[in-house]
Order: sequence, then structure tokens, then C-alpha cells
Amino acid sequence: MIDEDEAALFRNAVRDVSPLPAADKVSKSAKTKPPPIAPRIREDEQSQPGYLPTRDFSGEIEPGDEWSFLRPGLSHQTLRRLRRGHWGIQAQLDLHGYTRDEALRELIEFLDDSHRRGFRCVRVIHGKGLGSRNQEPVLKARIGGWLSQRTDVLAFCQARPEDGGGGAVLVLLRSSGSEHGIRRA
Repeated sequence: MIDEDEAALFRNAVRDVSPLPAADKVSKSAKTKPPPIAPRIREDEQSQPGYLPTRDFSGEIEPGDEWSFLRPGLSHQTLRRLRRGHWGIQAQLDLHGYTRDEALRELIEFLDDSHRRGFRCVRVIHGKGLGSRNQEPVLKARIGGWLSQRTDVLAFCQARPEDGGGGAVLVLLRSSGSEHGIRRA
């Protein structure tokens, strides 16, 4: 225990001390991350049916998360219909065994071809990452970002268990005849 004389001596020693000014750095203990900043994309790039960025999307998808995307301006009913299998799967791409760069090239070619052929619903099988280092879903974390940046993708969601579950995504493409890419029902 500290006696009263020692406490008085301490208070006297620190009486002229003032707090340090606040540092202009965030403490390492901060648990929240700022939201990712979407890359700026030129309008003329976005207008191309096959546009897909060659850089990685800054967003990450946590393993096990059931994820989805719906283009702004569309009804949530569209996403519910996609989840329930309203549109039949007209084509699929299996990306098992591809590197990130190979998968990006294959995805671009597949979506461009599907759009040209007038397909509305396609499946992309990205796998669950069980064969990759640390068994992490490397492609799953990128597929969502790549798809959300394409103007011909209206929506996507994790596939139903019978269609691939957490290892696949169902993609709803705009119809070929839709000039601006978004058609409202």
C-alpha cells in the first residue's frame, strides 16, 4: 500500500505535467475497417458488354458467407426469383484448377459468349477452396467483385445446394435487346 506521504510526493512531482497532444494515427486496436473504395471506371469502358476489370476488387467475401448482388434500381423480387431457380441455367463455367488470372480470362470469355447467345441465367463454379493452399476460397472472394463490375450482370447469388451451393454462383444477365442493361418489369 502507498502511504499518504508517498502519494503527496507523487502528486507534487507530476503537478506540472500536461497530457500529450492526440496523435494523428489510428491505434492498432481499432477493430473496424473503413469501407472499400470502388475503383473509378470510365463510362466508355463500362458501356462495353464484355467489360471486366483486370485489377482485383477490393471487397473480400468471407468463407461460408452466403453472398449476393443486385444492380441498383432492380426489384428485390429479381434476386428472390434467381435464388429460387425462376430462370433455368443455360450454360456453366467450371473454374476448378484455374489460377486467378486464368479464371479472370475464362470468366470474361464465358460471359461475353453467354451474352452474345442471349442467355439470361448462367452458373459459375468457383469451388470451395478445399484444394487450394490453406483451403481458402481464392476465386470465390474475387468472383463477386468481378461480376458486380460488369454492366451486363444484373444480379448474382450463391447457388442452391442442388446447383452447387457455396461452390457456385448463379448469374442473371441482362437480355441482349436491353440497350442500357437494366430492364424493369
